Order: sequence, then structure tokens, then C-alpha cells
Amino acid sequence: MSQLAPRLLAWQQQYGRNDLPWQHPRSAYRVWLSEIMLQQTQVATVLSYFQRFVEALPDLPALAAASEDQVLGLWSGLGYYRRARFLHAAAKQAMALHEGELPADFDALLALPGIGRSTAGAILAQAYGLPYPIMDGNVKRVLTRYHGISGYPGLGPIEKQLWLHAEQHMPQTDTARYTQAIMDLGALVCRRSQPDCPACPLQDDCVAHRDGLTDSLPSPRPAKSLPTRQTVMIILRDQDHRYLLQKRPVDGIWPGLWSLPEATDPGGAWHTAGRYARLDDALALDSFDHIFSHYRLRIEPLLFDSVQAVPAVADGGDHRWYPHDELLHLGLPAPVRQLLQRCKDLNP
Repeated sequence: MSQLAPRLLAWQQQYGRNDLPWQHPRSAYRVWLSEIMLQQTQVATVLSYFQRFVEALPDLPALAAASEDQVLGLWSGLGYYRRARFLHAAAKQAMALHEGELPADFDALLALPGIGRSTAGAILAQAYGLPYPIMDGNVKRVLTRYHGISGYPGLGPIEKQLWLHAEQHMPQTDTARYTQAIMDLGALVCRRSQPDCPACPLQDDCVAHRDGLTDSLPSPRPAKSLPTRQTVMIILRDQDHRYLLQKRPVDGIWPGLWSLPEATDPGGAWHTAGRYARLDDALALDSFDHIFSHYRLRIEPLLFDSVQAVPAVADGGDHRWYPHDELLHLGLPAPVRQLLQRCKDLNP
């Protein structure tokens, strides 16, 4: 075992996070769910979502039996909704192939939708006590600084180096606590900015600390400019304060979520809105941007208030009218949820 592991284990016992909800109990299902939620998302944000999710769907069979709308509704607000769809699909596959359990086998886990090398390692190390490393953002930062590795960690050759180091440092026992320890160190001490090096148990032989490189490592992602796209979101609110929502297709952004009808320009928005309601006037709300990984979406909301719904779309197919109170239980994209909350505050 490397000299890094014993120091991390001793540090974690005294200073680490030992009261996270997925640790009690630390079942494979709860570890898996937490790992998927924690991708691209901070622990503080995940806590309430995790509790709500496991209260509604406490185990893998419950998740597999749930409807897609229920799963997306529980996920709503976390973003990156493909994670939830993969989670749901993997649960169904585990029911069919593994008797309703997550397998304690690396290759079998990798074969499930949405489970990559790091997530499989986390399940095996934390739930089954097997010596498989992980590689989340916190671990990348710790190993990059400790070994003094320059180059953006998302690049293939750099990531390969990091995996080799992760395997070398992985102990054969106490794997759950070690995995938690290296994540905790990155989150609490070896932070992205203003790392607390005096409190770090690895400072004596950390290359970044020795050479004054903590501010420059890890190397940042190469800069790129984001193109901007524009859309008009059409908010139709009828005389009973119901909102018309449209279910998005399974491909493209926000697949399978309930959203608002859209148009490319205000004229097109009036034409589209007229298909679903009898219109009188419209109020242009303040535009705002939503950032995706590859582009910036400029959203221009147009509110048609107190409209009279066309009966033909009262409850049909991919278009439905929902009271505001029911929106809380639907899978909605974050900007749409925020926008509808703004509209509620505009109630006469």
C-alpha cells in the first residue's frame, strides 16, 4: 500500500464527512444513486434531492417500476437529465439480468446504462469493499497536485496518468473509507481555490505545495467561445390559472421533460400560441440566458395571460394544461421551472 492511503485514512476518521445520507446505510443502490447525482453537482445541492428520491423510490425494484415522469419529476432541478434516464434504464436492466441487484462485478456494472469506470469503482469500493479506484473532480485535483501533473485533466493522456496513480494508491482493505477520504480531501482541503495546505495530511510530499503550483494546478480547460442561440418560450395561462406544457422529444435538449412551446421569433410565437388558445394580448418578460456545455441559449419569454383554451388540446397527447401546484411534481428544465415561478408572482 502506498504511503498516501494511511495518511488519508487517519485524516478522514477525524476530519472527513461521515454523516452523509448515502452512508447510512451504504447499500449499492444508495451509493449508485449518490454517485450519479453528484456528477456535475455539489454535495450541498444533492442532499435534499437524494432524500426526496429515496423516500419515493427506496430501492432498485421501486426505481425500475416507476414511470419516467415520476423519475424525471424527482430529478427536476438537478439538470443533466440524461443521468436520470440512464438511471431508470439501468434499474430495469438490473431487474432483468441481475435479479434486482447491482452486480459486484466491474464488467457487469460497466454494461449498465450510465455507469462508467468511476461510478463502477465507487459502487464496488463503497458498497462491496473491493479495491477499485474512482476519478471524480475532487480526486483529479488531489492527484494532479500531489504528483505535479500539468495539462488539462480531461485530456486522454492526462486522465490515463491519473488513473495509474489512483490504482497505485488504492488500498486493498478499508476501501469505502479511503474512497470517501480522497473525495473529502479534495472537497474540504485541496479546494479549487484557496486550498488549505497547512491542514493537508499530504503536504510534506505534495509536488504542487513544494513547488508553489497550487494556483496553477490542475491546468484549466482550454478556453472556447460559446455560440448563442435564441428561442421564444410561449407561456399560455388560461382563465383557471393553468399552464400549457409540451412534452419534449426523446432527442435534443431536455429529452422527455415537460417544457413550454417555443418559436424562433415573436411573430411565430403568436402563430403557435393561436393553435392552442384564443388570444387577446401578450406581455414580453425579461429575457435571460441559460448556459449549456456547448452553447448559450437566449430565452425570450412571452406571456399570454387569461387565455381561453381551445378544447381540442385540453388534455391531449404531448400538450397538457397543468395547474401551477401540479408543476412541482413534473420533470421540468430548470429555466422553465424558474420562469413559471416568475409568472406565478405576476398573478393578478
